[in-house]
Amino acid sequence: MYTCLLYDVQNGIATITLNRPEVFNAFNNPQSYELQDALQRVTEDASVRVVVLTGAGRAFCSGQDLKATQDEANFSFAETLHKRYNPIIRAMCNLPKPIIGRLNGVAAGAGCSLALACDVLVASSEASLIEVFINIGLVPDSGSSYFLPRLVGTLKAFELCTLGSKVTAEEALRLGLVNQVVAPAELDAAVATLAARYASAPTKSIGLIKLMLNKAGTATLDEMLDYEADCQQAAGESADYREGVAAFTEKRKPTFRGE
Repeated sequence: MYTCLLYDVQNGIATITLNRPEVFNAFNNPQSYELQDALQRVTEDASVRVVVLTGAGRAFCSGQDLKATQDEANFSFAETLHKRYNPIIRAMCNLPKPIIGRLNGVAAGAGCSLALACDVLVASSEASLIEVFINIGLVPDSGSSYFLPRLVGTLKAFELCTLGSKVTAEEALRLGLVNQVVAPAELDAAVATLAARYASAPTKSIGLIKLMLNKAGTATLDEMLDYEADCQQAAGESADYREGVAAFTEKRKPTFRGE
């Protein structure tokens, strides 16, 4: 179905792999639109409980394919962001299911933004992140100016964006940019373990938690208290809540269905 992506669903886990390894999975037009489509598919597929996003080969994503940009007549940066990249970031943030980023290699430019838009990041010790925009006279886009200061603070975000410094996996862990760093040979197992846990979790509750944390960045305390009440009501009306209470009462492990 896709020419620039691999898409697979097994046991409630949808794995989306950027598949242009010859250019370190850099984005061209087809790949960006295919990723939009894949995110729509996982949104609509009730069997999908968790998404794993990764790249083929040695890189996660090296950002925009600059050669493709140069070959495109009348290229518009703003139009490209509005039509190609921004819909991807919005879809990821609005997806009511967790997204695990499998950071197998470098995530640069828009690829760094893509990584930061994931809900959980598991990185190979050989992976790195870099806000490379400044190195070609551009500014961060695809959500980096939103995610970075919230994760590392304004001072560090300014440094990373204006110096274009490469952040190693270990430094990313120290800064709070990734959740876990493992040896390259252990990456698949670490991601599989985490994905399996989310695939058996109460998906509706996780989706609500994701909405709450996204809203918390701009809301007041009073607004969040009211929003928590609304979300708790929705969670309390779910089948998973009833199953959780039943399992607690019966002293057994709950079997959540994501409903």
